[in-house]
Amino acid sequence: MRAQRVLVTGATGFVGRHLVKHLLARGCSVRAVARNPETARAMPWFNEVEFVSADIHAPDADVQALAAGMDALVHLAWPGLPNYRDLFHFEHNLFADYRFIKHVIQSGVPQVLVTGTCFEYGMQSGPMSEETLPQPTNPYGLAKHTLRLFLEALQAHHPFVLQWVRLFYLHGAGQNPNSLLASLDRAIDSGAERFDMSAGDQLRDYLDIDIAAGYLADVLERAHFSGIVNCCSGVPISVRALVEARLRERNASIELNLGHYGYASHEPMAFWGDAMRLRALRQQDPAPLGGSHT
Repeated sequence: MRAQRVLVTGATGFVGRHLVKHLLARGCSVRAVARNPETARAMPWFNEVEFVSADIHAPDADVQALAAGMDALVHLAWPGLPNYRDLFHFEHNLFADYRFIKHVIQSGVPQVLVTGTCFEYGMQSGPMSEETLPQPTNPYGLAKHTLRLFLEALQAHHPFVLQWVRLFYLHGAGQNPNSLLASLDRAIDSGAERFDMSAGDQLRDYLDIDIAAGYLADVLERAHFSGIVNCCSGVPISVRALVEARLRERNASIELNLGHYGYASHEPMAFWGDAMRLRALRQQDPAPLGGSHT
């Protein structure tokens, strides 16, 4: 029988709220951590988890108590988004996250899954595989990339399984209200006649959040795996095609004001994830959480 006791930080965030649902559906025991208890109480799974209201970056955070009895940590919390260019990411989050994760490992948790970002690849174009050398060009990507290097160095002193999952472009319930599809849905719901957007030629890798959360749960179940994996569809689609697909899905008629916005300076025109490692990993048999690791 597999022991599945999982500590989830950022449990009420965009990714966390969906991942907790998947973990519970797979029989996991979840200790969900978030700063705002009111937000947590609104989650449909609130009464099925052990909820702890805590700021994991606070100097007085009782990390040992949070980690007690856990088989794995899923670390999702990361303040300051979606401002990817704020120095806060590496001036604060980087070091605070490293200290927190190190204390969790020192408390005896043998497996850690951390969500990275496709921004670790920087301005490179085309399909990004896990073997592609990171070249982050914004503070967020730089901080995530550096955190992974810190944790890999830590493995030499405190052996543990490190699963680094790079998220690409996720969409769905709970997403940032200013994100592309959320803004489009709001325009449709308000009866707007036109929707301002870029020319829409950018190629991106979009993935529904519920599917992505399932992939994260799959990786966590493969406790034998330690390394980097892209969480992506592996299929590039233009921003314009994505928007047009949503309009068809909602049977909505709205004029697209193409070219109203310029292209983001911190993103390449065309890049997407290589999903081969993710697919291969999901085909492997799960290993017991808290069991032996290689």
